[in-house]
Amino acid sequence: MAVALSAAVLILAAGAARAEKISNPIAEFAGLDKITGQIRTFDVRIDETVQFGALQLTPRVCYSRPPTEPPQTTTFVEVDEVTLDRKIQRIFTGWMFADSPGLNAVDHPIYDVWLTNCKTSSEELGVGN
Repeated sequence: MAVALSAAVLILAAGAARAEKISNPIAEFAGLDKITGQIRTFDVRIDETVQFGALQLTPRVCYSRPPTEPPQTTTFVEVDEVTLDRKIQRIFTGWMFADSPGLNAVDHPIYDVWLTNCKTSSEELGVGN
């Protein structure tokens, strides 16, 4: 009984040792325009949409962990493309990971977009493309 109790306490302590996710109000992205070679960094508030070239990004959540924990920054984002005939077409819905930008970055023939950070505040929001 004491061994089982000790094991249960260790399992609970290990679960409690994992840091809670911190929900942030702003997702920071980087975008590459492959035509011009220009990279832009831009901030987007959660549940707001920003246009980068022909892409519209809408982050739904942006999670990070406390500085005392190993970094793990993620966002759930929806990305739409505005086509030449002005139709909106969903090209990506899913999680992006700042620590592994190639894992779930948006790879488009003209634009690449990836998560770089989650933030609590921003001096500059959006992009002017």
